Amino acid sequence: MSTATKQRSPKRGFTGWHMVAVMSLFFGTIISVNLVMAWNASRSWSGLVVENTYVASQRFNGKVAEGRAFEASGIRGQLTTEPGAIRYVLTRNGEPERKIDKVIAVLKRPVEEHEDLRVELHPRGEGAFVLNQELKPGQWIAAVTAMVGDAVVHRHTIRFIAEGRD
Repeated sequence: MSTATKQRSPKRGFTGWHMVAVMSLFFGTIISVNLVMAWNASRSWSGLVVENTYVASQRFNGKVAEGRAFEASGIRGQLTTEPGAIRYVLTRNGEPERKIDKVIAVLKRPVEEHEDLRVELHPRGEGAFVLNQELKPGQWIAAVTAMVGDAVVHRHTIRFIAEGRD
């Protein structure tokens, strides 16, 4: 047999169907990853920072002035946590602050809002306020407000990590 009479089977190359499969896999992967990430984002973050950004921007200068007034008052707060309790100690110029009647804390998770709670800390000695409540382990933000009567005399926002019991 000569080489001219040998029959070769035709090789199939890269066809249009191959290209459709490659494009489908490529874009299918991208779309799937985006859907999973969007689903996780919608479940883990409320997306709500303020109700109305315009109104919040109008109140900004007032909040800055209030913060400077609290800073000038000399009152300082320190939050400590332990399993089963949160302790907030107020001092003025290094001495325990004795005039505070009430301390309210709004405890929030940084990315979720279904575990948020508003609590009143109970007085425990001079300038010390305690909440005997177990927090779930992880990051928290405490917005603490100290009051004398109905007047707010100190505000403090603290980010902290609650440790779980061993």
